[in-house]
Amino acid sequence: MVRANGAVSLRELARVVQTSEVTVRRDVRALESEGLLDRRHGGAVLPGGFSRDPGYPQKTHLATAEKSAIADLAADMVEEGDAIVVGAGTTTQELARRLARVPGLTVVTNSLLVAQALAHANRVEVVMTGGTLRGSNYALVGSGAEQSLAGLRVTKAFISGSGLTAERGLSTANMLSASVDRALVQAANEVIVLADHTKLGADSMFQTVATEAITRLVTDERTLLDDLTSREQHALADCGVQVSVASLGLAAAESGAHQQAARRPAGPSGPAPGSPLPGQRRPAPHGALPPAARLAERIR
Repeated sequence: MVRANGAVSLRELARVVQTSEVTVRRDVRALESEGLLDRRHGGAVLPGGFSRDPGYPQKTHLATAEKSAIADLAADMVEEGDAIVVGAGTTTQELARRLARVPGLTVVTNSLLVAQALAHANRVEVVMTGGTLRGSNYALVGSGAEQSLAGLRVTKAFISGSGLTAERGLSTANMLSASVDRALVQAANEVIVLADHTKLGADSMFQTVATEAITRLVTDERTLLDDLTSREQHALADCGVQVSVASLGLAAAESGAHQQAARRPAGPSGPAPGSPLPGQRRPAPHGALPPAARLAERIR
């Protein structure tokens, strides 16, 4: 999976090998020690330091609930009559779907997917850049795209990327995409980065926006559940980036689970027949591989 997509989230790995994210996190740590992959906050990438940018089909299946929540929160930052720029990406595509209801809005974009999402919004004016089509993410790039942005001034820029760190800012794996994103950012008074937990703490080859140029980060609450992503989020805030966290209802779900467990009647003393003892894993069915072995097999 990592070799095919360039990156994969812990959530997706847990789903594939049918175990918990806690178990997957421990197994990924063991596989990293063997040099099979590199851990990134919320996921794993191919060994070698920089994450590779997966194509559009792979991105559409990564962190879908998180992207939706981020888009909901980001849409509330757009006001009637605004003029904004929206970069390419699956998260910005989700944002565009929500912008269709904002009257008097002008959206400048280099993304065919963003333009398509707004194509039938009769109260929104869509302005597309020129440029050369990059088929892997349906974005217009190159000198034509950059020149069409020269002299433009808008209120806000909404962009995404492959990775975000406090040390280096937003980055992406493609040089042409990075160059156009920089032109989008230069046209805006405020720069708003949309990045889910799988991107926080990840780094890629080409810097798009330095940390000091980012006005606000919109991310999801899974960043608060991991020590590394939580530290990265706080480091960005220390650099002056305003951080907005989109709720996924995880805290409420966890509270509900605890309440349900508290109401559950106590069973007979001692474990049920065949149940694992405390601290012991439930034995795998005969012939089935343990989670770590299944994970290693998937990665290879």
